[in-house]
Amino acid sequence: MRSFVGELRRRNVLRAGALYVAAAWALAQGIAQLGPAFGMPDWGTRWFVIAAIVGFPFWIAFAWLYEFTPDGLKRENEVERNESIAHHTARKLDLAIIGVLAVAVVLLLTNTFVWRKGAGLRDADDAPIAEHSIAVLPFVNMSSDKEQEFFSDGISEELLNLLAKIPQLQVTARTSSFSFKGKEIAIPEIARTLHVANVLEGSVRKAGNSVRITAQMIRAGTGTQLWSQTYDRKLDDIFAIQEEIAADVVRKLQVTLLGDAPKVPTTDPEAYALYLQGVQVARQGSAEGYEQSDALYRKALAIDPRYAPAWVGSAQNLSAEANAGLLSTREGYTRAREAAEKALAIDPGYAPAHALLGYVASAENDLAGAARHLRRALALNPADMYVLRNSAVLLQALGRIDEALLVDETIVRRDPVNPITLSNLGLLQNITGRRDAAIASFRTVLSLAPGRAAVHSHLGYTLLMKGDAASALAEIEMETSEIHKVIFLPMAYYALGKKADSDAALAALTARYEKDAAYNIACVHAFRHEADAAFAWLDKAIEYGDPGLSEIVTDPSLGSIHADPRWLPFLRKAGYAPEQLAEIEFKVTLPEDGAEQSTLAGR
Repeated sequence: MRSFVGELRRRNVLRAGALYVAAAWALAQGIAQLGPAFGMPDWGTRWFVIAAIVGFPFWIAFAWLYEFTPDGLKRENEVERNESIAHHTARKLDLAIIGVLAVAVVLLLTNTFVWRKGAGLRDADDAPIAEHSIAVLPFVNMSSDKEQEFFSDGISEELLNLLAKIPQLQVTARTSSFSFKGKEIAIPEIARTLHVANVLEGSVRKAGNSVRITAQMIRAGTGTQLWSQTYDRKLDDIFAIQEEIAADVVRKLQVTLLGDAPKVPTTDPEAYALYLQGVQVARQGSAEGYEQSDALYRKALAIDPRYAPAWVGSAQNLSAEANAGLLSTREGYTRAREAAEKALAIDPGYAPAHALLGYVASAENDLAGAARHLRRALALNPADMYVLRNSAVLLQALGRIDEALLVDETIVRRDPVNPITLSNLGLLQNITGRRDAAIASFRTVLSLAPGRAAVHSHLGYTLLMKGDAASALAEIEMETSEIHKVIFLPMAYYALGKKADSDAALAALTARYEKDAAYNIACVHAFRHEADAAFAWLDKAIEYGDPGLSEIVTDPSLGSIHADPRWLPFLRKAGYAPEQLAEIEFKVTLPEDGAEQSTLAGR
């Protein structure tokens, strides 16, 4: 055994093996870090490692049987001992091993301190909790009329929105805070889940024209009460109460305002109650919910036609109805834009109206207009989740996908159990090649909202892009939204080699949704490597004003036609060529999140 080991050393077999392992390690790290940027699937690194393991014994056998000589590579048994230069080769191998290991260590450090910091969503348990972070829980309805619960919920949400306008505060978004409604969960546990240092809770009792609001703020770490106050007022003073509570929170947290305290838009108490009902009903996300909400907003505006929030609520309903296929995209977005413009005519500084107009402009492929409105919205309220979410949509349309991902990661940290924000994050993770992370995001959404539309189809599409067509089809077949189901079915069938089924599914999609899904039909043809049909349907998407065109720069479904000579001219015609996008200035300064504030800037 001793002589065998000595022979391994003499023939440099051990050094060759060490060099092989070090090189495989370095290459695997390089592929794992750079692969997603070039569209490599997640399984690329895994198969490289498997191939390296399979190749290792062949490499060892080669090192045993052959030796480098001044005359080139020779069989070891053909080299005389006095002619061997194995000792010189050994020194070269030592240097090579040191060099490869150095490269591997650099890649490891880069992955740990650069890539993960810049592109990965930080684990909430590891991120520091901001001292001035707070969650506003839904206030309890103490009124004798249980139908008044919309009022207590609405007061809580309006107070949350008011606090969120203060840049020095980190306020958890409404969906995550309200997810604990009606649950017997201790305040410290809620705070840990929402990653906040303080919690504001309370109750609302409404009787006739009188209202009593009790609020208390609790320090999450100790469960101790920092402050409590009861406010007895007439309904005419409801807006003043919200401002008083916000001022008390700021004072108790010892926050120094850098500007004027935010104000609440005021209106008639009856109009306000109707508005709050409209907001709550719209959250059903159904055709009936939107219809009821629209009627409530109309009643509120009949009482006070100058109440900007009601106009924006109506505009948000209209854009949502267009997205859900309840209205044509052209009608829905046109009416939404008109309603938001009425809000701005009343209050030019109302950030949600600018954010809504930015979203509509993005959907209508007016990226310069979208940037103009969203710049204004960010200047007015840089921490508003709705403003940030629409900013991420614009960043994606501009092709700045990594920046869009950072914005959505920030939103999820502020709103960690919101199905909408998690769905948006999953979409961007898939586009950027982070397929496993996207799958995890979509599965979290399904655990929070099992019946949510489009989630099964987007999860299926992610699995499809990962190379698991069978699992993709199973997910897509569970989709509850008909339009999303028929968009992705022909892709799944095609990936499984079921051409006839794919043709039939594509024919059904085309017959039913030609004008509402021209862009998606183009994507299916591109996925099937049918370039002529893909470009024909992209032309129709322009003709029909399809909002899906805003995704054209980053959509992986269109990858097969990127090398086509028609691709760049089409982008130029649609307004999405690189030089056209580079002309649009847009910057997002992310709100402080217990870490350094960061700026995403581009031109």
